[in-house]
Amino acid sequence: MSAPSCYLTLEDSSGERGSLHTWKGYSYSVTPERVLLSRPVLQAALGTRHGVLLVEGGQVYSFGEFPWKQSQVLEVGPLKPVLESALSGQRVVAVAAGSFHSGALTEDGGVHMWGENSFGQCGLSSLTVVPNPTPVAVMDPDTSPPHTIRVLELACGEQHSLALSAQHEVWAWGSGCQLGLVTTIFPVWKPQKVEHLVGRHVLQVACGAFHSLALVRCLPPQESRRPLPDKCGQCNQLLYTMTDKEDHVIISDSHYCPLGVELLAEGEAGLGPGRSPPIGLLSSPSETVAQNGEVLTTTDADISASGTDSDRGVGGAGSRNSPYPDDQAVKEYLKKLSDTSLAEETAKMTIAGASFQVMTTSSALNNLVSSCASAVGERVVSTYEALSLKKMINYYYPGIGGVAGVPGGFPGGPAEVRVRLEESMQGKKSCSTGDIREEEAEGLSRRLSLPGLLSQVSPRLLRRASRPRVRAVPLTPVGGLPEAGELLPSLQTEVWSWGRGEEGQLGHGDNLPRLQPLCIKCLSSKEVVLVAAGAHHSLALTAQSQVFSWGSNSSGQLGHMASPTTIPRLAKVSGIRVWDVGAGAQHTLLLADGDCYQPILYYSGQQVREGVQDTPQDQTEGYSYTQQPVLLPFCMNLGYVSGVFAGGQSCVALADRNVMGFIASLHELAAAERKFYCKLSSVKNHILRPLLDLALGPASTVLLRSLVRCYSRLCHLTGQHSASLTANLRRRREFKSLVMLEHASIFLDTYNEYCCSVGNFLVMGGFQALAKPSLEFFGKCPELLQRLAESSEENIPLSDLLVTLFYLPMRHLHEYGRLLLKLGTCFEVSSVDYQKLQDGCSKFEALALHLKRRRKEAEYTYHFWKSFPGKMTDSLRKPRRRLICESSNKALTLQNSGRFSVNWFILFNDALVHAQFSTHHVFPLATLWVEPIPEENTGLHGLKLISPEETFTLLACSSMEKAKWLRSINQAVDQAMTGAGQSGAGQRVEPPISRTASYTFYKDSRLKEATYEGRWLAGKPNGRGMVKWLDGRIYTGTFKNGLEDGFGDYVMPSKTLNLNDHYQGHWKEGKMHGIGTYKYATGELYEGSFQDNMRHGHGMLRSGTLNSSSPSVFIGQWVHDKKTGYGVFDDITRGEKYMGMWQDDQRQGTGVIVTQFGLYYEGAFNNNKMQGTGVLLSEDNTTYEGEFSEDWTLNGKGVLTMPNGDYFEGSFTGEWGSGLKVTGSFFKPNLYDSDGDKGRAVKLGRLAVPPEEKWRVVFEECWMRLGCEAPGQGENQRAWENIAVALTTSRRQHRDSPEMNLSRTQNRMLESLEFIPQQHVGPVTMEKYDSIRRYLIKACDMPLHPLGRLMETLVAVYRMTYVGVGANRRLLLQAVNEIMSYLARIFQLVRFLFPDLPEEGGAIPEPSSDPQDKKDSNCADTQLESPKPGRVVSSSALLLPVLLPRLYPPLFTLYALEKEKEDDVYWECVLRLNKQPDVALLAFLGVVSSTKDACFASATETLQQISTTFTPSDKLQVIQLTFEEITKEVMSSLEDNFLWSMDDLFPVFLYVVLRARIRNLGSEVSLIEDLMDPCVQHGEHGIMFTTLKVYTHTHSIHSMADTIQMHALKLNLFRYS
Repeated sequence: MSAPSCYLTLEDSSGERGSLHTWKGYSYSVTPERVLLSRPVLQAALGTRHGVLLVEGGQVYSFGEFPWKQSQVLEVGPLKPVLESALSGQRVVAVAAGSFHSGALTEDGGVHMWGENSFGQCGLSSLTVVPNPTPVAVMDPDTSPPHTIRVLELACGEQHSLALSAQHEVWAWGSGCQLGLVTTIFPVWKPQKVEHLVGRHVLQVACGAFHSLALVRCLPPQESRRPLPDKCGQCNQLLYTMTDKEDHVIISDSHYCPLGVELLAEGEAGLGPGRSPPIGLLSSPSETVAQNGEVLTTTDADISASGTDSDRGVGGAGSRNSPYPDDQAVKEYLKKLSDTSLAEETAKMTIAGASFQVMTTSSALNNLVSSCASAVGERVVSTYEALSLKKMINYYYPGIGGVAGVPGGFPGGPAEVRVRLEESMQGKKSCSTGDIREEEAEGLSRRLSLPGLLSQVSPRLLRRASRPRVRAVPLTPVGGLPEAGELLPSLQTEVWSWGRGEEGQLGHGDNLPRLQPLCIKCLSSKEVVLVAAGAHHSLALTAQSQVFSWGSNSSGQLGHMASPTTIPRLAKVSGIRVWDVGAGAQHTLLLADGDCYQPILYYSGQQVREGVQDTPQDQTEGYSYTQQPVLLPFCMNLGYVSGVFAGGQSCVALADRNVMGFIASLHELAAAERKFYCKLSSVKNHILRPLLDLALGPASTVLLRSLVRCYSRLCHLTGQHSASLTANLRRRREFKSLVMLEHASIFLDTYNEYCCSVGNFLVMGGFQALAKPSLEFFGKCPELLQRLAESSEENIPLSDLLVTLFYLPMRHLHEYGRLLLKLGTCFEVSSVDYQKLQDGCSKFEALALHLKRRRKEAEYTYHFWKSFPGKMTDSLRKPRRRLICESSNKALTLQNSGRFSVNWFILFNDALVHAQFSTHHVFPLATLWVEPIPEENTGLHGLKLISPEETFTLLACSSMEKAKWLRSINQAVDQAMTGAGQSGAGQRVEPPISRTASYTFYKDSRLKEATYEGRWLAGKPNGRGMVKWLDGRIYTGTFKNGLEDGFGDYVMPSKTLNLNDHYQGHWKEGKMHGIGTYKYATGELYEGSFQDNMRHGHGMLRSGTLNSSSPSVFIGQWVHDKKTGYGVFDDITRGEKYMGMWQDDQRQGTGVIVTQFGLYYEGAFNNNKMQGTGVLLSEDNTTYEGEFSEDWTLNGKGVLTMPNGDYFEGSFTGEWGSGLKVTGSFFKPNLYDSDGDKGRAVKLGRLAVPPEEKWRVVFEECWMRLGCEAPGQGENQRAWENIAVALTTSRRQHRDSPEMNLSRTQNRMLESLEFIPQQHVGPVTMEKYDSIRRYLIKACDMPLHPLGRLMETLVAVYRMTYVGVGANRRLLLQAVNEIMSYLARIFQLVRFLFPDLPEEGGAIPEPSSDPQDKKDSNCADTQLESPKPGRVVSSSALLLPVLLPRLYPPLFTLYALEKEKEDDVYWECVLRLNKQPDVALLAFLGVVSSTKDACFASATETLQQISTTFTPSDKLQVIQLTFEEITKEVMSSLEDNFLWSMDDLFPVFLYVVLRARIRNLGSEVSLIEDLMDPCVQHGEHGIMFTTLKVYTHTHSIHSMADTIQMHALKLNLFRYS
């Protein structure tokens, strides 16, 4: 243990600390003897005739008689202790002593035991005595492998030992029922877990001779309110019985379990775990410990179990049903409590030992049962109030005698099950000796829960059950202070006891033994912080410095004359604050606060005669003993005692000498906190409890409850801190670990909260409202209030006295500061310790001054409301509102106000009020801006005030008044924004112009009665915020100058449907403007552009769903909320898709319609109908070209061509598919006519919308994002700036919206795109061209980039057009032309961004050495000379790699449909030829025999990759690689000088094509042909592609040979040219 640094600088012997003094008895002739050791003593423990000492450094000394030492010294005097050398090398942190054995605990949690071991108390088997400290393993057998338990504390009795583990569980070993173990085999050699306490947080253990105590933290409320079992866990019989009488019900829990009875030594029947005693042993409602220290009790004759004679517990058979012998005994008992009438009425409701644990239930029957209990309770309560100074009791339920433990049948069950069962037994039995009050609010959350039915209930009880109950405020914070956590000791504790109880030392109201731990209920609300056990008596020390004692009192050791007592009673130490206790065999030692903060000692018990050894308990006649605790006169000579210990007949005190005032200051700090807590507790018990029951108005009642709640929190924190300081004195005696220094915020916040609640109650006139009812309660001479308020004034009003009383705790902050400063003076000014103490002092002093100012503000405000005229008080008076200043002296006026107008300005801490006659308006400070008006121009002392809806000017009478109001308003605004409430130093000169606040509009027509919450700038919403209208509309997003501007989310309820319209997108000047998504309440969904709250620009509208009546999708151009321009409409219901022009939501102009039945129409539309010239084709190629009047209706001249070439020419009428009327001629072409005469095939696309006219608005919007009003018209630099701004804005938007977060890769890509590339200016080289290409790939992959947005939109419209019904083979040409149009228009955008990029077909100059060219070219080898596409700029080479992969699926589907028949014929040929072996197929194709064994597998695999590529250039690359693989394989098997001719090469290539089995090779070839870059059509790639193309048209095996020879000749000519 580290000592304060002040000790290290002193050489005087007076600087000793940890000195040990020992004595016996209490006579004036006793002089303590000091034990001289080389090191300070940290802890002592005493047995019957020996003791153990722990000194600094972890060494252990023993003194006294050592019969277990065998050949060693058997006795050592207390003045010459001997070192336990067996513990050398171990750092011991705690020691314990039993009657004849000892224990030591090392810092690693290990246990060492030595001494008497006859009963296994040392935990070492096969040894009767253990001469030296020996390790004892505490192992958990439930783990695999078993692991060692770390122990925190040891306690030793006469035949047993207890250990408290780091998991706060109890382990026991030794012999006797005091172990608390479920076993009948003794001794228990190995430490075993006390299962009954598993699941609870044990804080301390103590051992008497044959009993044990444990201090346990209370369970959280949700754990302690579990349902109770209704049957015994042993015999499965009902725990509760109910007897239905005429007008009442007798409820009994006198269940007696016949199982598990313990056999006592005398042969008498005792009780095992979970068993109820015979009813004759159960006590009547017995002694109750009052808060003021008085004991309310009946005589011993009235308590059947109060005696020590066990024979008294043997009752007759009739005693099983009642704790009283007969009804007459009931009447006599009740008569002692009150009057005869009470006895007569209550005797009818004898409740035989009922224990009411109240749970929440909705059962009316249970409520009636509860009222039955209340009928008795209320009468007893009224009597109790008269006996205990009118203490307010909210609820009362009588209790019954205790029972031991829980059912023993669950020793190994889960902790939760055991805790639940334990709770049930505790609630059922152990309340018999409890306080007759349900402490504080514990009873408030309970309802009676009993089984069974009630057949009759008296009308009186029915009336009582119907009365409403007022919810009370708990005076102890449930669960303590959450922020304190584990920093401070818990005050919500319970004391559990078990073992032998013949002397009443268990405290359960009887003399019965308990095999398992049982809670002493009457101590559960006493805030016990320490327990101690003597040989046959027990002590409990509370946080309020009271001592409860029970058990044997043969020598007066209990501190009172009740002999004996079986329940805890207060020791008679009135007015003395005890903070440590020690219990010996027949005496008690108390350590208490003295008047000068130096501790004093009290002794209670037997006087020890000199020269006489220990006296047996039953031979005390003739020995003197104390009637009550007596002061030991020598205590002031010991110094500052930090702890006391007792054992046998001996007493020990540890003391420190005061060094430079440090020890005295520590003691003074702890004593002051204990005194303060006792004062707060006294106020809580004597003042708060009565005040809570006074009749006040609803508003005052709510504020009073809030005040009481805050007071309770402060009181509880003080009690915890007091216990923490006391524990520090017992252990370390240092300041560095003080919670008030390390965690000062807990104290500051609690005091702040409490002061605020007192001020609120004062401002609202609560103390005035309390005055009259308090006067009736406290009487006209409130001496108690004056004493508690420390007021010496005479004739002070009761309300002022209450104000003084409730502000009294604030004074303690000065005490904190004074004592911390006093501690600081013990250190050098330059030291860190001094600075730490000084900082702590400053915090508490600053808070004290601040709270003093807040009190003045509250009093100032209260007096203002008293004088405030009239009716506005009710609307303006609020608890947290404080007055700052007001203009009743005409110091401030409104500019341009009328001559007779009255303008009164009142500045509060949250609002500025403008009052005029009987009206007023409130301006919240959070949304108020004030600006001084320069006086140079006007000469007026003006202030300009800006609110969200008003701007006005105030005129001050002088510049000083103007400065005062300006400063006051600015400070008030700043405090209202920060919520700090601080004033004075550290304030800003003026609050920020931009702030976050909430405001409800009352004038603005657009926002009237709407509430805005978000960012403001100079009186206008600006930044991110949310608006809520009363009609349910909500906007969440960004604002600018008071209007929605930027990205936002808007929800608008539908008036007809019970759903909402929902818009999410961009806004501009309060209207939807830009890209957004609108979900209509009808189910429609629009995604696209908006302008002025209307759909305008490109967008897609989805109507209905697939299961609805009319599902459809439209994507295209909108103008002023109507379809206008080019668009695609997919009518899912009719199975039609329209691709054409629109105007005012109607099809108008040219367009194309395809249907799911294969019909194709292109032509003119008018008024949403096919009207005019058009072309109609059916699935079987029947074609009509002519006039239409309606959809699918022919009307006029035209030509109808049949699939076989026959045609009609003339006039047609009628609907297609329903019969046509023809007036004209029929033509059947001659079979011998030329092909030119026969060909009447219609060229499609002539009447469709030109590709360059499609999706113009999509490209126009992209140009607009670049800052161009028209395509190509704008500044290049501005375009790049717009791109950077758009990317940065989108990035911030996604960062602020968690649901729109980008991936890490997208974030990195976005960062790189935000920088303007350098290659957009200057001549384009191959290196720059490659950089441009990479930039375009990134830009098109990022939807936030304008080019990425364009690419995403084009992909969407293309798929929308050509997927589904649009997958019609007749649309192939339009689909290809549309892609070519995309390339041209995107290339125009690219050249605008990179103006130095050559035009289409332009060349890029090559550098002298071209390694980069090789990298960028589309070929892997340059053996064959061909133009390199990378050197010629083309839109297809630059953009197809980006665009085509996205459009490939729908495009290739169209190719497959168009080439379906040709591919089928080709595929049939491939399958037929692939049936032949390799050699046979090669021979058939004319391949020379030298290569007949080659299978060309590598070339075949290469060619198959053509189906996995997208662009024509990639597919041509695959063809070239295939040729190279063929050449490589053939050349490797021949001589180097062999000339590989084209006649041999191309049959092999045909073989590879056949073996590759490419299903849609014809479609692949067509795609390459249509989209191939023109610059490669006549080069090497072109020739190879031509070869492949011809092969796809070779559908006959017999024509293959001629084809091979023709192409071989052609390629040979090409090669030799």
